[in-house]
Amino acid sequence: MVYGHGGDIYTYKDMLDFSVNINPLGTPERVITAAKRGVECAAVYPDSRCRELRGKLAGKQGIAEESYIFGNGAAEIIYTLVLAEKPKRALIPIPAFSEYEQALKSVGCEIIYYYTKENNCYCIDENFLNELEEDIDITFLCSPVNPSGHVIDKELLQQAADICEKSGIRMVLDECFTEFLDAPEKYSMIDESKKYRQLFILRAFTKIYAMPGLRLGYGISSDQNLLERMEQMRQPWSVSVPAQEAGTAALDEEEYVEKARQVITAERNYLEAELKGMGIKFISSDVNFILLYTEINLSYEMKKHGILIRNCENYRGLGEGWYRIAVRMHEDNLCLINALKDIRRIKTDEAAEEGKRTAETRDRTEEAR
Repeated sequence: MVYGHGGDIYTYKDMLDFSVNINPLGTPERVITAAKRGVECAAVYPDSRCRELRGKLAGKQGIAEESYIFGNGAAEIIYTLVLAEKPKRALIPIPAFSEYEQALKSVGCEIIYYYTKENNCYCIDENFLNELEEDIDITFLCSPVNPSGHVIDKELLQQAADICEKSGIRMVLDECFTEFLDAPEKYSMIDESKKYRQLFILRAFTKIYAMPGLRLGYGISSDQNLLERMEQMRQPWSVSVPAQEAGTAALDEEEYVEKARQVITAERNYLEAELKGMGIKFISSDVNFILLYTEINLSYEMKKHGILIRNCENYRGLGEGWYRIAVRMHEDNLCLINALKDIRRIKTDEAAEEGKRTAETRDRTEEAR
């Protein structure tokens, strides 16, 4: 099995990990305490309905409690949804998170790919709407986009939702990075889930609360029939007691989230300014990661410096030369930039030396003539 995601600190031990895009502030202490409290309840089964978490999240977001489904991370929700729907034909803009495609393939679904453009930050455009034909059963969208980190215009998403509603197309919108935005309410489609029965919102605690090891994701839909079918497809205790306790506690961390947004904005601006100064091509991001391109084998070279980054060549629609870096705290970001400068200096020196040897060889050949 080839591991295609970031965060492989088990293979690459003791490295500074820029390959995963989670909150750089780390897991809140209150969340860790709550998870420990959950471990003390290891002798009991988890609440399969996640009632305490469900009620608190519903109150916070203003959504009906029965509109939620919880799972062992957003990935489980994706697979459960696809298993419940068993779509025959899907439309996916690419590049995109690989689990959409993997889940669809698990039920033998035909996949139509919509190639987004680099000059549009790999976001969908109005032409995408023309691809939403009635023979499409499901489409997966992501905003902010993974891997570019750029947000999709909400008006365009609403237009897509209108078409999907009329055509009976399940529209899955991955909003796992929305909470990193400075004003998430301006871009989120959560409230629209009340209006559009075909709209399914995907969210996770993983990224914003820095708790990927606890695995907690959720979906929002006003389609009760869909949610009931999904509940029948998943095993009933996939969300552990520690995960439920941690998620419930995390919802109180408003100051933590606001601080994270401020830190990420400042540090992202720093990283992008440094990349621009070095002449490295990148996609300007709205969240906590940056997609960049270089002809240097950057993943390999960074490992020599004890730094792990995300090689994005396995993203369909990107290919070799594309890499993603997380936005971390300033000391870590400084290490990454210094390593990048060192790598570029070494490569420049090597190129100059190679050029010198080539010139000397040419000169000797001409003299021999």
